[in-house]
Amino acid sequence: MTVHERPFGRYFEDFEVDDIYKHWPGKTITEADDHLFCMITMNHHPLHTDAWFAETQTQFGKNVVVGNLVYSLVLGMSVPDVSGVAIANLEVEELKHSKPTFHGDTIYAETKVLGKQQSVSKPDRGIVTVETRGFNQRGEEVCYFRRKVMVPTRDAAKPRQRPYTSPE
Repeated sequence: MTVHERPFGRYFEDFEVDDIYKHWPGKTITEADDHLFCMITMNHHPLHTDAWFAETQTQFGKNVVVGNLVYSLVLGMSVPDVSGVAIANLEVEELKHSKPTFHGDTIYAETKVLGKQQSVSKPDRGIVTVETRGFNQRGEEVCYFRRKVMVPTRDAAKPRQRPYTSPE
């Protein structure tokens, strides 16, 4: 029997400038997703939650998914490939919502490595700069952000542990 561990995140040595990670799977944003996110974050703008208002009072003619949900979703899609072992997300340098997202749109994401820098003061880690883009099912970019992530080197990382013993 072979035991396989799913990789989750990358160590500093694993990042190569210009590499692109195509995150999988995509996610269709439902009206319920959008409304729940709006209520949790106390964003009660009727553009997101009032169908009549959106249909009659806006340029879109229908509800628009709140931008922070799209950003959060795209960021979350990148975690297994980018920041799954991160020490810290240091900053989001830029965030753009390129086009509106609507209920029923499916979002996909990909990340490109822009740069990496080994820490001088702490050689057990480095900082990786990436840009992540979210696309809808028509291939239109709906979200873009650039961020810096602090990740450990492979040798410095602690092995993954579980709170139980695997059956033998």
